[in-house]
Amino acid sequence: MDVQGTVEAGFEPVRDAFVRNFERRGERGAAVAVYRDGRKVVDLWAGTRDVTGQEPADGGADAAPWAVDTAQVVRSATKGVAAAVPLLLYQRGQIDLDAPVGTYWPEFKSAGKERALVRHLLSHRAGVPVLDRPLTPAEAIDGESGARALAAQRPEWEPGTDHGYHAHTYSWLIAELVRRVTGRSVGRWIAEEIARPLGLDFWVGLPAEEAHRVGRIGPVEEPTAVGGALRLRPKRSVSEAYRDAESLTRRAFGVIEPRPDENAPAYRAAELPASGGISTARALARCYAAMIGPVDGHRLFAPATLTLARTEESVGPDRVLVVATRFGLGFMLHGPAAPLLGPGSFGHPGRGGSLGFADPESGIAMGYVTNGMRKGVTADPRAQALVRAVRSATSSPDEAI
Repeated sequence: MDVQGTVEAGFEPVRDAFVRNFERRGERGAAVAVYRDGRKVVDLWAGTRDVTGQEPADGGADAAPWAVDTAQVVRSATKGVAAAVPLLLYQRGQIDLDAPVGTYWPEFKSAGKERALVRHLLSHRAGVPVLDRPLTPAEAIDGESGARALAAQRPEWEPGTDHGYHAHTYSWLIAELVRRVTGRSVGRWIAEEIARPLGLDFWVGLPAEEAHRVGRIGPVEEPTAVGGALRLRPKRSVSEAYRDAESLTRRAFGVIEPRPDENAPAYRAAELPASGGISTARALARCYAAMIGPVDGHRLFAPATLTLARTEESVGPDRVLVVATRFGLGFMLHGPAAPLLGPGSFGHPGRGGSLGFADPESGIAMGYVTNGMRKGVTADPRAQALVRAVRSATSSPDEAI
C-alpha cells in the first residue's frame, strides 16, 4: 500500500494500523490525522478517491488516487462540528442553553414541546427523532420543510425525560436554531466563524468550486475474518430494531424517503449539519484540537465551555440506537458504544466509518475519513484500530502494561 504523508517519531503505530486497515479490513480510500497539543503529528492518506476504484465519468478508467486535499462526506461526524456552533453562541452570550427552544423559535413551542430546552436539542433529549411523514430528498435540503415539520411534530416522549439519537432531525433542529439566533445559515456560520479562521477544509454546504476534490462514498463489506477472528455481529435486539418498520430506530434513520444520493451535487451543496458535512481528516483533527487548546493562535472553546461540551447530559439505553449511549452537549462521550481515547474524550463518529474526537487530558485530537461505508453506526473497526494505535503511542510504559 502506497501510503502518503508524514508521521512524527513515536506515532509509527498509527501508520502501521492505517496500513493494516487496507490489508485486513477492506479499506478502499482513507485519511487519518492526529494533533497533539495543537501541533500536527500524523497526516496520512492512501487508496483511491472514489470507493469503487474507478472513475464513473471515464467509463471505468482507473480512479484518481486519494490526494493530499481529498475530502469526503463524513455523515454524523458533522454533528460534532455543528455542536460547536450553539456552544460558541453560548460562550459569546448570544444563547441561553437553559432557555426554551421557543424563546428563539416560537413555532417550535407547540404540540407538547413547550418545555423543550436548547440543551435538550444538543443532548438528543428533545423527543423528536422521527417525523410522522418522512421528507422527500428535495424537502430535506430546501432549508424550510424540515424545520416546519419539526415545529408541528408531537414528541415521542416528554422533552428532557429520556434520550434517543436524533439521527437526521438534528440537522433541522440545529440549523433553524442557529438561523433564528444569528440570522445566518449554519453552513455560513461554520464557514465564517470556524473553518475560515482555522483554515479548515470543512463544509456544511459544499461550494461548487470545491466539488472536484470530493470522492464518491459507497458501501463496503467487512471481511468475514480479521486476523483469524470471526466478524462481529450486532446484538439481536439491535438487529430487530432495524428490521422493524415501526421502531423508532427505523423511523429515525428513515426520516428522508427515499434514501438520498449522498454523492449527488445537490445533496453535497445542502446544509445538513447532522449528516452532510464534507471534510478532510486533517480538518476534523484540527477543529477538535482548537476545541481543547490553541492552534496557531486560534482557540474555539474557553475552559468553561469545554467542560460543558463533555459533561454528561444523557446516559443509558438509547431509545433509537437501542444500546446504551452517553452524550454531552452535542458530542458523544467515551463509552462502550463509542470508544474513544479515554474517559474524558468527546467527539462524534459518522455512520459507516468516519470519526472526529478530542481528549483534553492527553492533548490529542484525531480525524479519520473514509469512502468505504460499513453498516455500523458507531465503533467502526477501522477507526477503532487507529484509536488503539494512538493510545499505544501516547501511553506511558506503565500504562501500556
